Amino acid sequence: MSTSELYGPGSRAYQDLFDSRRLADRLIEMTVHTELDDGDLALIADQSTVWLSTVDAEGWPDVSYKGGAPGFVQVVDRTELQIPIYDGNGMFRTLGNIADTGRVALLFVDTSRPWRMRVHGTAVVSTEPDDLARHHGAQAVVIVTVGRIFPNCGRYIHKDGEISRYVPRAGEETPIPAWKKLPGLREVLPAADAARLDAEDAGDAGE
Repeated sequence: MSTSELYGPGSRAYQDLFDSRRLADRLIEMTVHTELDDGDLALIADQSTVWLSTVDAEGWPDVSYKGGAPGFVQVVDRTELQIPIYDGNGMFRTLGNIADTGRVALLFVDTSRPWRMRVHGTAVVSTEPDDLARHHGAQAVVIVTVGRIFPNCGRYIHKDGEISRYVPRAGEETPIPAWKKLPGLREVLPAADAARLDAEDAGDAGE
């Protein structure tokens, strides 16, 4: 799974429409990686939830919420994750889709930072006794081979029942997230964002 294939023609068209192609390419350079790093491992170890996306035999996407005790998603090594599948409603769409197509995407949401992390990969389903023994109460285990990992800005994650301050509100100017001011990113921002930051800098200099 190549990092260069992260954007298809549709993504490229919208990047050009909204002047974000430069930013999108820089984000690949700065954030996309093919093995779990120490920060990824720490984030996964803290999480009690993950959203597991699959694709069925007809090409329809599906997504399922999975929950457990913190750290229930087990890191075997920097290229393999295991997710226990507990008793559910008996539909087995997630497991069936993996058996049919093998493609998965994981979304971890860390509300404490806040931050998000996506993992793309391929998966198989195991019901082998040795695999089940590693995950108490599991009916099956999804074994994910990591293809690529990339973080996402967490500005729209709501915390403690409060709506994120980055959600647009009528009559208020929405703040620019701090990551857009980082070296290496600011110079590739869409023109509208760059102009806002230049205006902020000019205002600060005049105070």
